[in-house]
Amino acid sequence: MTKITPSLFLAILLGLSLHVVSAQAQYIRTCVSANGDDANTCHCTQPCRTLTRAHFQTLSDGEITVLDPGSYGPVLIKKSISIVNDGVGEASIAVTDVGTGITINAPPSGYVNLRGLTIQGVGVGGNGLTFNTGFSLTMTNCVIRNLTGFGIVFQPNASSNLSVSNTLVADNGQSAIVVQPSGAGTVKAVFNRVEVYNNSFVGIWLIGSFSTGTIKGMVADSVAGNNSGAGFAVTSTSGKAATSLMVVRSEAANNGAGISVDGSPAVLRIGQSTVTGNGASWSAPNGGVLRSYGDNNIDGNGDGDPSPPTIAKK
Repeated sequence: MTKITPSLFLAILLGLSLHVVSAQAQYIRTCVSANGDDANTCHCTQPCRTLTRAHFQTLSDGEITVLDPGSYGPVLIKKSISIVNDGVGEASIAVTDVGTGITINAPPSGYVNLRGLTIQGVGVGGNGLTFNTGFSLTMTNCVIRNLTGFGIVFQPNASSNLSVSNTLVADNGQSAIVVQPSGAGTVKAVFNRVEVYNNSFVGIWLIGSFSTGTIKGMVADSVAGNNSGAGFAVTSTSGKAATSLMVVRSEAANNGAGISVDGSPAVLRIGQSTVTGNGASWSAPNGGVLRSYGDNNIDGNGDGDPSPPTIAKK
């Protein structure tokens, strides 16, 4: 019979505790795989199956890497983190109920970076991505489509930044991209090479009616096409956020309206762009300010292509 001495007993306990700590360790870089298992540590030698598990196992300011094509489930982001697919195939988040594919509740100083992800609503999913809190969201090379709700809802309650590039948002039941902060902060949004097609309301929409701060937006080299509402729109109301959008080298084609600016605190500037095939080329009700740089192609719209009322200084 083996005799267990006090020292041996202590060594066994220590070994067990080290095993538990190791199993619960977080890493600066974790991985997910279609062949992974959420019982794993999420270290890249033992990848997890879902983004939710990998998020739990990743240190703040760390990175989740996608190793191969697959569907990795919705995720709630509560820290600074990057989720990266650098071309291994489609990294999908299927939204199969009225929920949201990615929800971001990051800390006030939190940075979130998303690259190479597809959020697919399969005709029943609610919203693609909802940003509630955090300092910055950067998206590149992403696809968001076929939701019953919105593609991207950016609704921080404090100063924050949104950057979207090389991204498609299409076939959604509401607007493609909505920026509608609350509070009194400054919100900045930049869209570069973004395409928004076949959405049931607006393509890219900045809304200042829920904020008393400032909203500044920029769209470059982008296309808004076949949306039921306006391709590009800015809205605010008296006493609410000064809201402005600059659109350059972009196209608004075959929408309900090409561009729209509604309310006296709202300003939309457009230059080197094409507005064509829309039910109305532009609208500026309730004191909205539309400024053209005089170098746009406004032609073939259903309202006879009136010239914008104000020429902006270059």
